[in-house]
Amino acid sequence: MSENKPKQDAGKVFLEEVTGQSEEAQRIKGWRKTGRTLVVPLLAIFTGLVFGAIFIVVTSEDVYAAFRVSFGSGMATVWKTIIQSYQALFTGALGDPARIISALQSGNPLEIRRAVNPILESLVNATPYIFAGLAVALGFRSGLFNIGVEGQLFIGAAAATAVGIFVKGLPQIIHAPLAFLAGALGGALWGFIPGWLKAKTGAHEVINTIMMNWIAFRLTEWLLSGPLTRPGSGGLPISPIIEKSAEIPQFFPPPIRFHLGFFIALAFAYAVHWLLFKTTWGFDLRTVGANPNAAKYAGMNITKNIVLAMTLSGALAGMAGANQILAVNRSMALGLSPGYGFDSIALALLGNSTPMGVVLASLLFGALRNGATRMELLYIPNDIISIIQALILAFVAAPAIIRTIYRIRVPKEAEEAVFTGSWGGGNK
Repeated sequence: MSENKPKQDAGKVFLEEVTGQSEEAQRIKGWRKTGRTLVVPLLAIFTGLVFGAIFIVVTSEDVYAAFRVSFGSGMATVWKTIIQSYQALFTGALGDPARIISALQSGNPLEIRRAVNPILESLVNATPYIFAGLAVALGFRSGLFNIGVEGQLFIGAAAATAVGIFVKGLPQIIHAPLAFLAGALGGALWGFIPGWLKAKTGAHEVINTIMMNWIAFRLTEWLLSGPLTRPGSGGLPISPIIEKSAEIPQFFPPPIRFHLGFFIALAFAYAVHWLLFKTTWGFDLRTVGANPNAAKYAGMNITKNIVLAMTLSGALAGMAGANQILAVNRSMALGLSPGYGFDSIALALLGNSTPMGVVLASLLFGALRNGATRMELLYIPNDIISIIQALILAFVAAPAIIRTIYRIRVPKEAEEAVFTGSWGGGNK
């Protein structure tokens, strides 16, 4: 022990000499850098909520009626409308604190579950966002813009539905993972096609994935009107209920829908982080995304990495669709997705194309989406939430606006964008 300590001290001294900073100073600098990284997204969220409040006020008939009475009455109604709206949003997303405390004091398990159900429902809404956001983020890190997540999600859902319906006699421990894997493979196939076209012909993945979306939508319409139609549905485009053995289990009886899929999504978020930042494959993907010419000069296979990135991205999107079928809906219909695939672009941007950032952004969007249902009870349109999400994205995508509003200096070590390679054309 006495011999090792001088060596450790010598190593610390050498590190301080090289960097010019002590270990504690480097740790403080790391925390400051993290803080600077988070401050703009947090202020973007706050600013989006402020502008959202303006939209709530200008679309409220009660506000106009109050201003006809008097200016003071109008201002009081403005403030009351904002407070009630955001109170409904936050209690709808996270629950009523008073009710949660009362339920905990009562010790009644049923009351506790009901009190915390808004939080659990927000996690349910966040789960497909995590999968879809990871799909877009992985593409961004690889220099690819995958706009086809929505179509890949539908194909993954259709594949999972088919396995959940037609495969019978398997135990749940085999059937459910098999159906989930089928969804991943369906999405992977739908991502492989534009990836292969990009790598082999230089065809831009944005155009190809948009076209693949429409093919996926029309294909699933045909499937739900033909091979996957529920008997006795009267021609409605809806599939039969999947086998019980194919279900991803929910933890509580209805109406609480919290399920194992949320933790599966977190596991895949860690897996994507490990792939991108801890493996040689991930290093190759990020290098090709950052600078395809340098990667090619270094001997990396550009074609293979483009195809691999789009295939993995499609697989993650397919998992989002499979999750909704196996864990939530138990059958497939045309209204499967309210736009998870398109919202995922915002999630990847808000999360800075990092798995942890995507998870946090997904939790935010899931909470906003769940809280919107409570706001509707106050006759506030659900579209207001979409406006708030769009504003948050706009402010995150244009950090100069936030820095100008709040007079924040641009850090010296400002990071460059991580997705540049394919937006301007095809590099083979």
